[in-house]
Amino acid sequence: MARLAITLACGDYDRTRALADGRVQVEGVDLTMLALSPEETFFRMVRFEEFDVAELSLSTYVLTAGRDAQFVAIPVFPSRAFRHNGIYVHAGAGIEAPQDLVGRRVGVAEYQLTANVWIRGILADFHGVPVNSVRYRTGGLHEPGRVEKVAIPALPDGVEVVPCPEGRTLSGMLVSGEIDALYTPRAPRPFLEHDPHVRRLFPDVREAEESYYQQTAIFPIMHVVAIRREVYQRNRWLASSLVKAFEQARDIAFQGLDETAALPLVLPWVYTEIGRVQALMGEDYWSYGLTRANEHVLSTFLRYAREQGLAKNDIEPKDLFAPETLDTLSI
Repeated sequence: MARLAITLACGDYDRTRALADGRVQVEGVDLTMLALSPEETFFRMVRFEEFDVAELSLSTYVLTAGRDAQFVAIPVFPSRAFRHNGIYVHAGAGIEAPQDLVGRRVGVAEYQLTANVWIRGILADFHGVPVNSVRYRTGGLHEPGRVEKVAIPALPDGVEVVPCPEGRTLSGMLVSGEIDALYTPRAPRPFLEHDPHVRRLFPDVREAEESYYQQTAIFPIMHVVAIRREVYQRNRWLASSLVKAFEQARDIAFQGLDETAALPLVLPWVYTEIGRVQALMGEDYWSYGLTRANEHVLSTFLRYAREQGLAKNDIEPKDLFAPETLDTLSI
């Protein structure tokens, strides 16, 4: 029987590498896997639908979700990350605490980026920074000309989103002080190069993120895996086959992290780090499926997205995924 030829675009992660190198096979599928950056994958999938299956921004997927939408997602989350680390400020702007962001000019590559939805929601819920209390400037982080991949339906009252000047970048504007702060999932180059004009808002970012997890039990979901609707409709079995394969690849990534005889990664204390993480978050902290924990995370994200004008009022976590992936077989 002929196998279904599928092209999958996804980041090169430890949790997907066994799919890329063939250690894990997708049932019934002849897989071609392209390792691309998230930005390139999202752009090519949303604009041109170049791939059969692709990693996709959660926010972009929520914006495009619906009965006749172009994509159908499965509850696989190749990217999760805490986002307190993604708030940068100009060192001379006088921003010493989150509340000091109120009234400031804040750069965002795109208003709808998943990381920015999480950052705005967290700042509003925990730090007294309402979504409409800052003025947003959009544009490329390191290259000028970036625009929103997906049109924003309607901004909430009082939210100002304006493109940055032509030819300018958000990193350059942060260094010059033309913007006071920057929300970004990708670290700006000036910060990595130790430019004295740029620093993180939270000095001890790990402490802030661990405290957030202890308060909320939320490990933010960034990306889902999406199938082009026409491919899904012709091959409804594909959704469950992909979930099983992604789970197997993720499980392989966890093997040996507590090994001390020969370290599996170029990190000298990886064995203590995995123990520290699991002590805080439990052994199943990178779970797939619509578990109770993941439903809690997704419900919070959808609330933030609704408050920010990026989601329909009636959408719930179960509405996001192929129904075949939400029921499990018991024997």
